[in-house]
Amino acid sequence: MKLKELESYLQQVEVFESPKILFEQYATRPHIAACMLHTIHNRYDDIEDKLVGDLGCGCGVLSIGSLMLDASLCIGFDIDHDALDICRNNREEFEISNLDLIQCNICKMDISKWKKSFDTIIMNPPFGTKHNEGMDMVFVKTALDMASTAVYSLHKTSTRKHIQKKSKEWGVDMEVVAELRYDLPASYKFHKQKSVDIQVDFIRFSFPETL
Repeated sequence: MKLKELESYLQQVEVFESPKILFEQYATRPHIAACMLHTIHNRYDDIEDKLVGDLGCGCGVLSIGSLMLDASLCIGFDIDHDALDICRNNREEFEISNLDLIQCNICKMDISKWKKSFDTIIMNPPFGTKHNEGMDMVFVKTALDMASTAVYSLHKTSTRKHIQKKSKEWGVDMEVVAELRYDLPASYKFHKQKSVDIQVDFIRFSFPETL
C-alpha cells in the first residue's frame, strides 16, 4: 500500500472529541501515523504477518494502520474506556476482525502474562510531561518486556539524551529513525495557540543479536 493511500484511510479514523489531560490524550495525526507505519513496514518488515501490540492505543489509528499493512493480529491496550469505545466503533467502521482491545493501566499491568508475546510494539506514549513525568519511559520499558523483535515509539526530541542513557542501561539498541514535527492542536483549555509544533523523535528500540 502506498503512503498516500494509507494516510487517506487513516484520515477516516474517528478521534477524541473530548481528550482527557490526565492521560495526555493527543491523537496520532494521520500523516505521522502513516509515515511511521510505512517506514516500519517497508524498511524493517516488522508488521506484515506479525503480532503487533499498541500500548496506549487511544482511538486505534496505529492499530488500524498496522492491520491495513497486513499484521496478523493487533492488540490495543488503553486505560480509558471512552477511548476504547471510539476504537471499537472504528473497528466496526473498518470491518476489522483481528483487532483485540484490553482496558488496563500500562504502568501497573502484570507483564508476566505478556512477556515477549509480541513481535512488534508500536506506540505513541504520553510524553511524560507535567504530572505524568517519567511515564514515557515506563511505557518503553513495558513495551521492551512485551516485544521479541522491536519497539517503535514517538518521543520529544528534547528527551533524546535521557532515552539514550536508559537504553544503554537496559542493554537495548536505540535508533532515531526520523525527526518529525508534531503538529499539536489546541486540545485543552490551557492551550493559548491554535496549534504548536513539537520536535519529536521516531525511535526504534531493538535487542542486540546474541551469538
